[in-house]
Amino acid sequence: MRGAIALAARALGETSPNPVVGCVVLDAAGRTVGEGFHAFAGGPHAEVVALEQAGDLARGGTAVVTLEPCDHHGRTGPCSQALLDAGVRRVVYAVADPSDNASGGARRLADAGVEIESGVLSAEAERGNAEWLTYARRGRPHVTWKFAATLDGRSAAADGTSQWITGTAARDDVHRLRARCDAIIAGSGTVLADDPRLTVRGFIPHDHLNTHRRPLRVIADGRARTPLGSRVLDDEAPTLIAISEDTAAAVLEVTTAVVRLPRGRRAGVDLTALLAELTEREIVSVLLEGGPTLAGAFLAEGLVDRVVAYLAPTLLGGGAAALGDAGVATLAQAYDLDIEDVTTIGPDLRIIAAVRDRANRGKAAGERPLRAGREDADLAAFIGARPAPSRREN
Repeated sequence: MRGAIALAARALGETSPNPVVGCVVLDAAGRTVGEGFHAFAGGPHAEVVALEQAGDLARGGTAVVTLEPCDHHGRTGPCSQALLDAGVRRVVYAVADPSDNASGGARRLADAGVEIESGVLSAEAERGNAEWLTYARRGRPHVTWKFAATLDGRSAAADGTSQWITGTAARDDVHRLRARCDAIIAGSGTVLADDPRLTVRGFIPHDHLNTHRRPLRVIADGRARTPLGSRVLDDEAPTLIAISEDTAAAVLEVTTAVVRLPRGRRAGVDLTALLAELTEREIVSVLLEGGPTLAGAFLAEGLVDRVVAYLAPTLLGGGAAALGDAGVATLAQAYDLDIEDVTTIGPDLRIIAAVRDRANRGKAAGERPLRAGREDADLAAFIGARPAPSRREN
């Protein structure tokens, strides 16, 4: 199974809106005769790739797969049928498919007499597919909040200067992180203060078409304050401006795509409605790069799943904090995180942590079923290699 999980990680960030899946096929004697992973939406599924490699040696053998084989006709046929046609005797999978349109493969295989074993290394497999599983289970994109700060938690000095807190290597790493996501969200305050481009630069990822990824730039701008000359309105990547439904923005609407949403309690727009809009657009993984106010609003509403912090070996003692009001009035209300990876990036430190569900507060890391704290290569691949995706469209 660990081999299948490693295979799945090779396509992180390239399969949206599908999940990443890896498969290893063993012959009747237990020898590996086929390996495969789902490389891109519309391409062959992991099971099909591994079965084709195995050929007749798959008959009477075992298929080990990270996600329950699908049981529906999309762009490709059901993997359950492919496994039956290959004569596989046993199927072992890590995580049950939670999607309505693709689940049921295990039941179909069992009904046909195939031996089924589930839940093998499920925690590891879930970590590698966290983006898509969030999308499938919660009906919204997976949100990673990324920030850069000094060791004392400052994102800017007292005079507002912030470029650059971290070094070149850390900033390059951010571009790899951006390239693995479907959308990047920032607030109008960040646009007004920094005029960012929010594009992928200096890093050329690859996919099956060998194309450069251009994540959707999303600006939460309740009052339509984004200047028409802002760099987020250039043609380097698509942009969506989210404004409140009672705001006049005729000129902005002529310039770029605009969506009107209810006004939010902590932000200019309702953040749950914003993520629902992105879900409709099949955005599976979101990188939140907004300032402390927007980050606090997302966290307060329970909409942050992972945190990636770049910490510089610098002290300021004053200036803006990296995180604004997140609804925490006392220590007992603090948000608990599970550290998943700690890596030195040039002179800086990168920490990847999962936000623990409130229902799991106080539990030891080993007791949590999803994203147990662990420094593993599959999770680090989220940054250093590639990310993932609900509906399995195939």
